[in-house]
Amino acid sequence: MKVRTILLAPALCFLLGTVGFAANANLGTWKLNDAKSKFAPGAPKNNTVAYETAGDSIKVTVDGINADGSSVHSEWTGQFDSKDYPVTGDPTEDMRSYTKIDDHTLQITIKKDGKVIIKGRIVVSADGKSRTFTSFSTDPNGKKVKSVAVYDKQ
Repeated sequence: MKVRTILLAPALCFLLGTVGFAANANLGTWKLNDAKSKFAPGAPKNNTVAYETAGDSIKVTVDGINADGSSVHSEWTGQFDSKDYPVTGDPTEDMRSYTKIDDHTLQITIKKDGKVIIKGRIVVSADGKSRTFTSFSTDPNGKKVKSVAVYDKQ
C-alpha cells in the first residue's frame, strides 16, 4: 500500500497542477480575424496572440502592426492577479496587468510610464474557438476610442 501511495502521489500532483492551466480558456495561439474586427483609426493590430504556461505564470507573446505601420513583437510574463508586470519589445507600452473575471473573461490594463493607455476586456467564446478583445483608449486628439478585435483559435 505504501509503495502504491508513494508512486501515485507525484502523478496526482502533476495532474492537479495541469488541470488548473488546462481550465484556462485563453491558452493557445489566436489569429486575428480582420473581417470580424473593427479598429479605431490609427489603432495597432495584433495579428497573432499566444498564451502559454511558463512555470507558475502565463507568457503572452504578441505579433502585430503599430499605428505607424511598423511591426511589433512583445512579450509579457505574469499572472492574472491584477498586478503590473513588465512588457518587453513594444515601445508603446511598458507594463500590463490582467485580472481574471471568470473562466472565459479577463480584464486588461496597459500602461506606459505609469499612465493607463488602454483598458479592455478579453472574452473567450463558450466553445473556446474565438476570443474578442474590446479595448478603450484615447486618440492623439483626446477623443475616447473603442476597438474590437476578434481572434480565431489556431
